[in-house]
Amino acid sequence: MNDIKTSPEFKAQTTKAIVSIAFFALTYIVILILTICITALSIYGGIMLIIAMPRIFTIAVGIGLASFGILILIFLLKFIFKSHIIDRSHLIEINKADEPRLFRLIEEIVNEVHTSFPKKVYLSSDVNAAVFYDSSFWSMLFPIKKNLQIGLGLVNTITETELKAILAHEFGHFSQRTMKVGSYVYNVNQVIFNMLFDNEAYDKLIREWAAVSGYFSIFVMLAVKIIEGIKWVLRKLYQVVNKSYMGLSREMEFHADEIAANVTGYEPLKNSLLRMSLASILSTVF
Repeated sequence: MNDIKTSPEFKAQTTKAIVSIAFFALTYIVILILTICITALSIYGGIMLIIAMPRIFTIAVGIGLASFGILILIFLLKFIFKSHIIDRSHLIEINKADEPRLFRLIEEIVNEVHTSFPKKVYLSSDVNAAVFYDSSFWSMLFPIKKNLQIGLGLVNTITETELKAILAHEFGHFSQRTMKVGSYVYNVNQVIFNMLFDNEAYDKLIREWAAVSGYFSIFVMLAVKIIEGIKWVLRKLYQVVNKSYMGLSREMEFHADEIAANVTGYEPLKNSLLRMSLASILSTVF
């Protein structure tokens, strides 16, 4: 696969993706540092108020003031504890003993593409093949092995050579050095999405905290106002990061097609894609 060169457009999209990640990281760090300072000041102010005037009223106000910064900090850090787990309820895991011929084909492709064997291999009823993995914030810091999903609807539709072309395309993603960049962009998108839209548990938390005391609710409203400002910034970042992710994803697909064509030739790849499209249409009709 060493003779396959990345196109100028591929390199340009990779650069855009890296720049968008760096821009997000810098913006997030600045917001986080400011929030930590606000949190420290609000906690300090709350404690000093309680020490200066230890009464029920000032204790309530002091706790509310301290919670002001903490609530904003929780909002910025909650994505760390969120993970995206792929639903495997419709998948059947197989091994070499179950399907030796298929695994020999996979090993052959792995050697030709110069990549690693998938962590697990699954069968599904789909007319498709795909690479997938569970993701979280920590998957950006530690290497993660990918799984391979093969649809029986695909296997029953195409020839063995065409199946090899489709699988070579998927393993082409394994071999791409930009796969890690794509993974970073994907996870950054997930982080922003979590803070913008996945707030059910957080909203419940602040509602319950505000209901404890009228004094608490004042500081909750102030925290929500600041969070709305942070969300505005995140929406702008989401547009930039998502655009770079889509552009890089498209180029990665083109590059994976080139790797597959290098393994089997263009005809099996072209025919397999045509058969897949027809089989997908038929599967929705019947």
